[in-house]
Amino acid sequence: MGRTRLGLLAGAARAFAEHGPRRSTMQSIAAAAGVAKATLYNHFRTKDEVVVALLAAELDRLTAVAAGLPLPEALAALSDELGAHPVLRRLAVSEPEVLTALLAVDADRWAELTGRLAQALAVDDDSAELAARWLLGVVLQPGRSTTRHRHAARLAALLTDP
Repeated sequence: MGRTRLGLLAGAARAFAEHGPRRSTMQSIAAAAGVAKATLYNHFRTKDEVVVALLAAELDRLTAVAAGLPLPEALAALSDELGAHPVLRRLAVSEPEVLTALLAVDADRWAELTGRLAQALAVDDDSAELAARWLLGVVLQPGRSTTRHRHAARLAALLTDP
């Protein structure tokens, strides 16, 4: 992904964290990215396209965070990323219906997401399903980092217990 596009997505993340996706405009996204609105429109035709691209980039980033770490550390890292994610926290407070809509994916998308999680965590499909459902809970109710880490260790032990 090019530097300009990465900068635009970083700007979108800042705008969404500050205003929420619904209240953010293409102008506020461009301003947060430090570019002219025309530059943003050269890459994205609509705000919905920005949201889709940002979600895809975040999914790639989160997969990379987990990949290669031991399972307890990977789950703890993912829980920290999701529990403190500025856009998710903003949505939970100001636009909970948007957050709910983002999390309510169809069966095909869920299978794709859990498949990617299975690969990143190096676990089977059932284990990835359980981990994904736990991580959804973290998005909705993050709790304390120390508690999440304890739960991550417990979940990892359960997932690897023969």
